[in-house]
Amino acid sequence: MLNLFYRNRQLLFLSIALIIVWGLSAFLTLPRLEDPEITQRNSTVTTVFPGASPERVEALITDKIEEELSEIEEIDSLESTSNPGLSVVAIELKENIRNVDPVWARVRSQLEDVTPQLPAEALEPEYEDSGVKASALIVGLKWELDSPANSAILRRVAEGLEAQLRNVSGTDKVEIFGEPDEEILVEADSAELAQLGLTAQVLAQQINASDAKVSAGELRNQDELLLEVSSNLDSLERVRRIPIRVEATGKVAQLGDIAKVTKGVQQPVSDLTLIDGQPAIVVSATVESDFRVDTWAEQAHQVLNTFETNLSDGIGMTVVLDQSLYVQQRLNGVVGNLVMSSLLVVGVSLVILGWRSALIVGAALPLATLTVFGAMKSLGIPLHQMSVTGLIISLGLLIDNAIVVVDEVQLHLQAGGTPAQAIQQAVKQLAVPLLASTMTTVLAFVPIATSPGGTGEFIGTIGSTVILALISSLVLSLTVIAALTGLMHQRFPQPARKRWWVHGFANSRLTTVYRWSLATVFRRPILGIILAMVLPITGFIQFASLPQQFFPPTNRDQFQVEIELPATSAISTTQTLALKAREVMQEHPKVADVQWFLGKSAPSFFYNIISNRRNAANYAQGIVQLNDTDDLRGTVQTLQTKLDRDFPEAQILVKQLEQGPPFDAPIELRLYGPDIDQLRELGNQMRGMLAQVPNVIHTQADLTEIAPKLALTVDEVIAQRAGLDNGEIATQLNSSLDGVTGGSILEGTEELPVRVRLADRQRGNLSQIESLDLLSSNGSRVPFGALASTSLVPDISTIVRRDGQRINTVQAFLTAGALPDTVLTQFQQQLKDLNFGLPPSYRIEYGGEADARGSAVGNLLSTVGVLMVLMTAILVLSFNSFALAGVLAVVAIAAIGLAALALWTFDALFGFTAILGTLGLIGLALNDSIVVLAALQADPLARQGDRKATQEVVLKATRHIIATTVTTIIGFVPLMLDPTGFWPPLAIAIAGGLGGATLLALYFIPSTYLWLKRSAHRTSGGI
Repeated sequence: MLNLFYRNRQLLFLSIALIIVWGLSAFLTLPRLEDPEITQRNSTVTTVFPGASPERVEALITDKIEEELSEIEEIDSLESTSNPGLSVVAIELKENIRNVDPVWARVRSQLEDVTPQLPAEALEPEYEDSGVKASALIVGLKWELDSPANSAILRRVAEGLEAQLRNVSGTDKVEIFGEPDEEILVEADSAELAQLGLTAQVLAQQINASDAKVSAGELRNQDELLLEVSSNLDSLERVRRIPIRVEATGKVAQLGDIAKVTKGVQQPVSDLTLIDGQPAIVVSATVESDFRVDTWAEQAHQVLNTFETNLSDGIGMTVVLDQSLYVQQRLNGVVGNLVMSSLLVVGVSLVILGWRSALIVGAALPLATLTVFGAMKSLGIPLHQMSVTGLIISLGLLIDNAIVVVDEVQLHLQAGGTPAQAIQQAVKQLAVPLLASTMTTVLAFVPIATSPGGTGEFIGTIGSTVILALISSLVLSLTVIAALTGLMHQRFPQPARKRWWVHGFANSRLTTVYRWSLATVFRRPILGIILAMVLPITGFIQFASLPQQFFPPTNRDQFQVEIELPATSAISTTQTLALKAREVMQEHPKVADVQWFLGKSAPSFFYNIISNRRNAANYAQGIVQLNDTDDLRGTVQTLQTKLDRDFPEAQILVKQLEQGPPFDAPIELRLYGPDIDQLRELGNQMRGMLAQVPNVIHTQADLTEIAPKLALTVDEVIAQRAGLDNGEIATQLNSSLDGVTGGSILEGTEELPVRVRLADRQRGNLSQIESLDLLSSNGSRVPFGALASTSLVPDISTIVRRDGQRINTVQAFLTAGALPDTVLTQFQQQLKDLNFGLPPSYRIEYGGEADARGSAVGNLLSTVGVLMVLMTAILVLSFNSFALAGVLAVVAIAAIGLAALALWTFDALFGFTAILGTLGLIGLALNDSIVVLAALQADPLARQGDRKATQEVVLKATRHIIATTVTTIIGFVPLMLDPTGFWPPLAIAIAGGLGGATLLALYFIPSTYLWLKRSAHRTSGGI
């Protein structure tokens, strides 16, 4: 039964054919992404409360929304910002929530419940997902004429492209950015309105009364006829003809006779887009998760080509992002490393094992890989950077099983057995140890495959593909590979004459020296144990000094720039500075262009960039496109220095794109406390100390700015005599200056509001506002300046809360390439040296990269206890011995020290990829040690503790141990030299630690085995 595949050739070749067809068809149809998709666990709720101070916004809007949402237990945190006239509540769900749709539905339902409790002047809360799905395509439609941009034309062109992209098969969502909101503007003169006995609010009410868009009932007879008043507003001319009752005379005048009626873009605009330095509107599209991005992109580009040929003169089109190019580039790089590693493995196998074994080992790699592709298709795992990473990590593990089986079959054939007998004996001998080593390694990667939250979703497929590869390798090695070895021997019997390309490289002098070293160590087993532990212990000693970075930055030819001006800055000021910054950056030879998004976050162009800024006139985000990625870090550092020097009035951050879960800043301090002034003072102290830490280039805090405010002091006695109160004065000023909506016009399916306000010339300076005429209840006109005085006073610009507590978040941004962990350690040491302490009722917690790293590591380690018990159980049951299971546990722990030593020796960073490499090394170390231990248990004399028999068993096992070690090290060389910086820590941890793992298998395991046997004999017990 154990040699079934050898005896049944039809079964063997049909199985191989099935694997090839299954794997290739899966590979060609697997969804292809650049990076894994992360579940959307963040959203924002934005509520506009015109004219309200931050304190009123907090009390009347933010607090009520937070109280309502706090009833949802799946919410992990609520972070709110109360600005003048605006409340923004950021919601984050718990990481263990996988099915988020029902939770977001409850959030929207709770918002509907809380809306009636909000002030009447506040607009309805607006819910928006914080998308974490990268756009597949971003296209800019720009105005290229010298005349001012016609936003209405650009908008209609963008809507046409949106409709066409939405019809492309596989499209998930299409959005428009920089789209202006149009309106019908009614501008009136304050004095003329007051003379007519009207206010802006009264005028808006009369306009709204003329806009009948409701049913007047139904005439029910033999037929049912809908009654409708034919007076709804349907054109600009219809608005101008609206009859307005003049309160002062009782006569009726047309609206166009007493006010200027125009159609245009709402001012000030909430957001703008600049593509190639020109006003533009951007269309972005995402692709469904189960669709191939490259296939979708081909169809989308056909749409773009046709659409561009039909564009009018003066409108241009620029592709800002085509994700399919990066998907192909990323996968080509990873697959290229995999192919190169495979070729190197086959080449080394040829030298060490001979051409027959090399061919079979070489066949094991593609067969196992194709099996994994087929399983990925069945399990719905897409093809992206992380899933292919799992295949690279398992490369050494895949060939390990194959080499052990091939070599064991060859040894039985050389001993004179027939192919069927050799396969039978080899599989029988290796089945249990290989199963044990495979299962222990599988369990080591289970925490990665099952880790919750964003980190788990990012790295989970690595664990899944490693597990699939390990299981595939085990099954194939014990069936197909063993059968192919027998068939190869039957077809090409080994000649009696020893040749290196047939039997593999051998050197008698090296063999003699090696035999002597084994004999010397085995005579004093304790010496072998001590010597084998020197390297792992050294690694543990150096572990604390390893520089840490959980996820390294990418090597992509794009990065982002963020501009932050003072909170009171107008969007026109932001636009002017952004255009100047673009000119400065384009002077750098590496920069191709910069595309700007003002007032609102750019569409997501990378998977972990959260778009959470809106209604921010002082904010701009730029996508910088480079000509190449040579010296990317140097380019970022140069641009940061130049922009800081040229634009001191703004905080400009040049950010390289990072891997892993998103965070706002690498260093983040959250200060909690009851008093805003005290929080601001503490935040300023923290900023001052952070600024002194090396590599900190910018700091910011939520409560830094004090915003200027015009305080109106009303003489209430005079106001009462004039028939006005504070509320009426504020209402008339607000409707006159900001405007008030009255009715709307329907243009197709679009509704344009009609807004009434004073002309710009009466709203532009304080003296004009003070001369405004207010209308009293008795119809008399009263100058505003006669009722109140104005003064400029400081005011709170923002109030930030987290889970209902007031907070001041202090952030620090670092020089490109600086390690957050190092900077944070230096800052904490500075706090310790200064004996810095917080007042009572105040506390600090750390966010940023440290929080993301701690959360990710915590999730990874959450199941370690259970898995350790399962690993121990597997080893104990495999060898029927707690003592031998303990020896293998020591090997697993020692492998961690070996990985740390390798990272320290090569000055590599300890982070996520290094952790993966360490897990892979543990698997390889256990594989080799289990094979040696199983061989010792299988030999009758060695099982009794015979030193010479033990030496011969180890000599016999050395060939495939050395073969797996050398082939794995060589196979990881391309990754060690990878220029992106993502793979080297992983490759160094595995390849660098394998030498020590080999010493553990060949010296530590047999020495410990002999020592245990001698101890057992002395005590007359058994193991």
